[in-house]
Amino acid sequence: MQKVLIVGAGKGGTAILKLIKSLSVLQVVAVIDKNHDAPGILLAKSENISTGTDWKAYIHQDIDIIVEVTGDEKVFTDLRDARSRNTVLIPGTVAFLISQLLEEKESLITRLKNQTHKFDLIFNSTDNGMIVINRDEEIILFNKSAANMTEVKQDAVIGKNITDVIKESRLPYILKTRKAEVNQEFTLNNGQKIITSRIPIIGDEQELIGAIAIFKDITEMVSLAEEITDLKEIKTMLQAIIQSSDEAISVVDENGKGMMINPAYSRITGLSETEIIGKPATADISEGESVHMKVLQTRRAVRGVAMRVGPKEKEVVVNVAPVIVDGVLKGSVGVLHDVSEMQNLNRELSRARQLIRTLEAKYSFQDIIGSSEEMTIAIEQAKLGAKTPATVLLRGESGTGKELFAHAIHNASDRKYNKFVRVNCAAISESLLESELFGYEEGAFSGAKRGGKRGLFEEADKGSIFLDEIGELTANTQAKLLRVLQEGEITRVGSTKPIQINVRIIAATNVNLEKAIANGTFREDLYYRLNRMPIHIPSLRKRKEDIPQLCEHLLQKINQEYGRNVEGLTEGAITKLMAYDWPGNVRELDNILGRAIIFMGYHETEIDASHVPVLVSFSKSQGKEVYHESIDQKLTLSQLVEDFEAKQIRLTLSKANGNKTLAAKMLGLSVRNLYYKMEKYNLANNSMQ
Repeated sequence: MQKVLIVGAGKGGTAILKLIKSLSVLQVVAVIDKNHDAPGILLAKSENISTGTDWKAYIHQDIDIIVEVTGDEKVFTDLRDARSRNTVLIPGTVAFLISQLLEEKESLITRLKNQTHKFDLIFNSTDNGMIVINRDEEIILFNKSAANMTEVKQDAVIGKNITDVIKESRLPYILKTRKAEVNQEFTLNNGQKIITSRIPIIGDEQELIGAIAIFKDITEMVSLAEEITDLKEIKTMLQAIIQSSDEAISVVDENGKGMMINPAYSRITGLSETEIIGKPATADISEGESVHMKVLQTRRAVRGVAMRVGPKEKEVVVNVAPVIVDGVLKGSVGVLHDVSEMQNLNRELSRARQLIRTLEAKYSFQDIIGSSEEMTIAIEQAKLGAKTPATVLLRGESGTGKELFAHAIHNASDRKYNKFVRVNCAAISESLLESELFGYEEGAFSGAKRGGKRGLFEEADKGSIFLDEIGELTANTQAKLLRVLQEGEITRVGSTKPIQINVRIIAATNVNLEKAIANGTFREDLYYRLNRMPIHIPSLRKRKEDIPQLCEHLLQKINQEYGRNVEGLTEGAITKLMAYDWPGNVRELDNILGRAIIFMGYHETEIDASHVPVLVSFSKSQGKEVYHESIDQKLTLSQLVEDFEAKQIRLTLSKANGNKTLAAKMLGLSVRNLYYKMEKYNLANNSMQ
């Protein structure tokens, strides 16, 4: 056995190694390459063949053949000079040629295998039975469908005479006559009926090669006929649906010719079937381009195109989509929407949204929690006020539940089946508040809607209107509100014509109105009109005995919001909550309970004192604001910053005599941002103190 040294383990060296491995007369002694990860090196190691990076270590061994496949001329020269006389040196070009031939051989074998596999897949995946015989009447192809229909195995029939498998087969006759037979009915050995076509196979030089039979179970033909019948029924049903639809529909074919319209289409456009069917898609257009033609060109749906159609130039919006069946464009379907109807619907929708936004009173006196003496007095006063048409003024600190009382008063009055409009006077800018409350006429100011707009007082006619933060009204708006209270009428912005209204006013404020009157920021005459039925809602610190009952009620709400099932509070938690002054009132209590639940474990069912966060409140001591913490703990830097910010806001509000607009300007904040910070630091109730 001759020994071989391969120098170079790249593509060519790997091919040479594979070739020599298959020969029994040659033995590879070693494979050399500078690259340790060369494919030939890895292959040699897997075959337990020596490898290295220097061929000189092997040149003096008993080597019969050296194959140089590095492609480096110097390496070839060095090998030639170093080899012994009895050693044959094969250059890299020869090795490369051998590797190319081997690759072509493998590629050809692979292609042939793939091609044969593809043909097998094609023949065996078709639903048609296929039988091929050669000119000696021997079966050379018998696919799966043929085996299923004849109830014989594929492997058992290859090479057999066709008449041994199918006794009455006419394929031998086809070989003799060389004439095809198409769509012939035939009965197989097992009694199954088929439709078959038999065709001779003729070569390029008109030599007879064989014959093929292609056949289908006749029951499938019957099934197809039934499907056609079902399709006709579906078509009839679809036509009935289109005809009965209230949507205007038109259908054109792939050439843009009208195929179908429904009665709704004729009603909107004023065009009959004779004017559309068979006519170009542009026949109904009086202004605009044909959307049908655009869709047929692009094969993409087009939506929301405005145009005018028909002799009356009806304004419509058109949606058109292509009809594509098995990748083939068959036409397009268009749906027309009458713009005037859409505009009417939009107006009605806007109107409904506007009403729903403010017209619902959600709470009753049963929703007001508290059995303390102060709260009982407030509830009884509110119930008394609900039975009269008098204006109600709700006074109390922020977070005490003034809006809750307003809802309950409306629902307990004889106006409960009419509208309940809520207005936060501080949340609407001064420039918009007057027009929002009293409405405006067309052209009253730049940007006014066509036809004008009803104000919130008009919306609340025969119902109730809740004016929250009434102390924030401007002087001009206060004068108009006084006229509403005195005369029962309003005047729209930009109009001189008064409009009579019947509205019950429920006002609320946390501002000291008496001090505002002294400062000249609130009208005295308006104060006396509003203060006819004053109700003072007590702060939480004045009714601490209600805290356990409030906690129970608030926990039910928070459990639903957070998806929790907290059952209650421990005695320690109640004691801690009762020891706090609650400057933010019930709103702050709700916040504290929510924060406590967030930090509870899911396995815990009761809020303990450890779950309640640090409670910090303000008190006055010798003219200075001093912090009091409910537990002995130093404040963090962020808490100190927040406390300082709260103190500055409090001092500025005091300097501005509670005027939030002036205070916001002094602090360099927007009014909305000031309200946010007052809410955050629970300062709303202390702004005038």
